[in-house]
Amino acid sequence: MERVVLAVAIVAVVSLIALVVRRRTTDAPTQSGRFVPEQLDRHDFGSPTTPWLLVAFTSATCHTCSDMVAKALVLSSPAVGVVEVEFGAERDLHRRYAIDAVPTLVLADRHGVVHRSFIGSVTATDLWAAVAEARGPEEA
Repeated sequence: MERVVLAVAIVAVVSLIALVVRRRTTDAPTQSGRFVPEQLDRHDFGSPTTPWLLVAFTSATCHTCSDMVAKALVLSSPAVGVVEVEFGAERDLHRRYAIDAVPTLVLADRHGVVHRSFIGSVTATDLWAAVAEARGPEEA
């Protein structure tokens, strides 16, 4: 009988300690999501003269990035310039625009204002439709 009382006492003390520790621990802060720039300086990307610029921020270690670049390159035209900014080769641009996840695709107009962006994998259909929608019916 003494052993049962001792076991119950130990369980009660351990439970009380766990409760106190849990109450002292705060929840992790809510993450606001990844950062995507709202404005680009088009001169950072070779000063393309196209009305629209699609920038693909990538990394050589990213398995999805080459697929995203291939999807973006299909959109390359006199109206849409496509530029890849690989992290290893152009760390300064990744830092300047606070890119913390790849692939990040950003579509900017002739003034550098970002109209659409994608972080991570996106289907070709969704990417192409987003570019067409941003450009509007008069430019399609």
